[in-house]
Amino acid sequence: MKYVGEAHEAGETPTGRPQEEHATGERSTRNRVARSILDHGPSTVAELAGRLGLTQAAVRRHLDALAADDVVEPREQRVYGARTRGRPAKVFALTDCGRDAFDQSYDKLAADALRWIQERFGGDEAVVAFARARFAEQAAAYRQAIEDAAPEERTEALAKALSRDGYAATARSAPLPQTGEQLCQHHCPVAHVAEKFPQLCEVETEIFSQLLGTHVQRLATIAHGDGVCTTFIPKISKTQVHSHNASASTAGRNPA
Repeated sequence: MKYVGEAHEAGETPTGRPQEEHATGERSTRNRVARSILDHGPSTVAELAGRLGLTQAAVRRHLDALAADDVVEPREQRVYGARTRGRPAKVFALTDCGRDAFDQSYDKLAADALRWIQERFGGDEAVVAFARARFAEQAAAYRQAIEDAAPEERTEALAKALSRDGYAATARSAPLPQTGEQLCQHHCPVAHVAEKFPQLCEVETEIFSQLLGTHVQRLATIAHGDGVCTTFIPKISKTQVHSHNASASTAGRNPA
């Protein structure tokens, strides 16, 4: 079933439905465009058209409307690794205002609470301790998902676990596939708080390293103004996998 706006965009004759219903269809399609950017990160017009089954002209029209409402903004596509010839493609990313439309977090309350902890209980170290305690609870479920996956599928398992917690995460090959993978979080429920307290991002990266049993490198964060939180995860050797599994199997045991 097509939205009213989509029927018109596809070249079909409008069915004479009331103008109000047409406007509702337009808003619904624009919400789908914005949601697709949230789920997949900054996207080109062609990518959006392919995912949503719309013409590129229709996508541009909806993006223009979303940009006018300060929901999306155009950016130059970021390239990691060797840059190819030609001008980088333009991508569209959600603005802070656009993210707020999907984010139900009480950002100000959380930031005020962290600031209170910072001022009264040990400065930055107190914030780090809080972040570690918070992520430790989430990590328990993530650890189980990772341990149940084959070594080559652990980044994907972590991405799926993160997505269940609202991070819209995906795993993909790095620009040089033989070197490793990239874990991409297209949404961050606490981005505004992390902008003021980067310790949250630092501890999250630390937890990823512990869960995957290898050093990882954070390349970009939404809190820092990037379109996607991107973490590079190098290929794990068989020795690292064995060592990580052995460590995980003895975690919590008392020494003999």
